[in-house]
Amino acid sequence: MGISTGDILGHSQVGVYLSVIGDVLFLPRSLDSEAVEEIGSAFDIETYPFMVGGSSLIGSLLKGNSKGIAVADIATEEDLDELTSFGDVVVMQSGVNAAGNLVECNEIGAIVSPVVPPGANGVEMIGEVLGVNAVRSKVAGHDTVGSMLVANSKGALAHPDITTDEARLIENTLGVPVMVGTVSFGSPFIGAGCAASDAHAMVGTGSTGPEMNRIEDALGLI
Repeated sequence: MGISTGDILGHSQVGVYLSVIGDVLFLPRSLDSEAVEEIGSAFDIETYPFMVGGSSLIGSLLKGNSKGIAVADIATEEDLDELTSFGDVVVMQSGVNAAGNLVECNEIGAIVSPVVPPGANGVEMIGEVLGVNAVRSKVAGHDTVGSMLVANSKGALAHPDITTDEARLIENTLGVPVMVGTVSFGSPFIGAGCAASDAHAMVGTGSTGPEMNRIEDALGLI
């Protein structure tokens, strides 16, 4: 099945707690082994229980692809040591450090929030570490692009209020078509409510059948 439902630590905003990076699913270390096994079985990829600076909000604080990872600066030295085994790492600086909320990427490109500065210490460094073209853009007028958008190598699903210009830029940067939709019974915050790989997506238990069908279509999971 291309999509599954569930809650993480009692919350339906599964995209806040899960981060698919390359062929690894990072998930909170505080989850019990049964939950880890169930989620891992649904995604059918390697699972890696993790915390960022002691926080379970993995999806909000960690974003990347098979080449590299962007992480919030609350990450400890021990956290960074673990992450470097999965690729190059860029630490996002204080004030603009919620990597998962401020970046959405795939293996082709990265959409970075306008609050992240341009240049070698900001978006340029993110693009270099991820090995992709990184561009700054809002999504539906919001700076928290990672909460407004979910993408894989087949497609992207965005907040329903995304503009034509934003959608065109995202399509050109990520190299995939963009569709719009909602999750968790009408929430437009797609990235916060959904975590996805190239083969599977997980959404909160409140999501409707039509919403899940839309997510499957947009991300090529059928």
